[in-house]
Amino acid sequence: MSENEIQHFVGLDIGTNEVKCVVGSLDSQEDNRLSIIGHGVASNSGMRKGTVVRVGDVIESVVQAVTEAERISGFRINRATVNVNGPQVLGMNSRGVIAISAANREITAEDRLRVEEAATIVKLPSNREIIQVFAKNYRLDGQTGIKDPLGMSGVRLEVDTHIVTASTPTLKNLDLVLEKSHLQANHHTVSSLAAAEAVLSKQQKDSGTALIDIGAGTTNLVVLEEGEVSHVAVIPMGGINITNDLAIGLKTDLDIADRVKIEYGALNKKNKKAPISFMVNKTRHEFSNEEVEMIIEARIEEIFEYVDKELKKIQRSRKLPGGVVLVGGTANLGGIADFAKEKLQLAARIGKIQDISGLIDTVQSPKFATAVGLMMLDLYLGESTAPSQEGQTNSNFFGMIEGLIKRVRK
Repeated sequence: MSENEIQHFVGLDIGTNEVKCVVGSLDSQEDNRLSIIGHGVASNSGMRKGTVVRVGDVIESVVQAVTEAERISGFRINRATVNVNGPQVLGMNSRGVIAISAANREITAEDRLRVEEAATIVKLPSNREIIQVFAKNYRLDGQTGIKDPLGMSGVRLEVDTHIVTASTPTLKNLDLVLEKSHLQANHHTVSSLAAAEAVLSKQQKDSGTALIDIGAGTTNLVVLEEGEVSHVAVIPMGGINITNDLAIGLKTDLDIADRVKIEYGALNKKNKKAPISFMVNKTRHEFSNEEVEMIIEARIEEIFEYVDKELKKIQRSRKLPGGVVLVGGTANLGGIADFAKEKLQLAARIGKIQDISGLIDTVQSPKFATAVGLMMLDLYLGESTAPSQEGQTNSNFFGMIEGLIKRVRK
């Protein structure tokens, strides 16, 4: 089978520290199961807290990651689903209302689209744009809790939505990076929503779960209940802050502090550990394990305090049956799930990528959750690429709410 006959799907995670590109396709030998066939990673020095600050550096990183993914997959990549990140990403609730004008009062797909578009008519600053709209519940002539009104009859249709917005400069800079990298964006989505697609089961999305994506420069939070997005937030804090804290507290260089964090960082106080000791360029570096843990704990505790503040905004602090799921590079810290359980008073675990075959071993780390989720959404959001098998469409959040995610330019 030639390359042109095989559809491939691409997720591009442009992160603060790294750019990750993941390529997937439907494996005909495994009942069209989604299979990872390529991936690429490149360090990134052109971002700060999820936003572009040096266009040239980000372009170079994107090209490197995409080129590596092309080499492994054997496909030419010119389109991808891309994440939007940074503290400028905000979520807000909105309601849309329309009258049903058809003679038989039956609600059509066009009516559903009209009411969702009506919800996007909100007053926004001139430098902000709507990037996603999530329909949570419909209301028909006073009847509440309707998930899909298609085919029902009524006069007045309403919808409660959660709208995600981002700053216009952030989006324009991101589009510029893609244009200069000879790429086009099929779709844009928030990092945490993509990660949720990769690691959360349908049961978790229905019961009420918070996904926390602790990246290098930001911590992304999304809360899903009854299969719908109820809250999105971005906290401008992440793994880089831990590295900086270690560099200051240990009075050492940033590269040494980063190595201490990656190789020795943990939040486990059960056993008293030996001092940290290693050689770099014939120089021995020694640090107290207790001091390292204390520094890391202080910053992670602060991040979880901000997460809890966001949960309190929607009255879900300590009230999520599905608990929290942790992804992102910082989720590799030993003991962080138990620490989250203690601080947030919720069940906590590290997210694992689900229901995908192929080169899965290479992207099992929690830091790949966003890139893999973006690749999955590149499939599920495609107009002509949605999987036709029931098991696949029902297993993912975005497949179940087809048409509810869209880019809306002012």
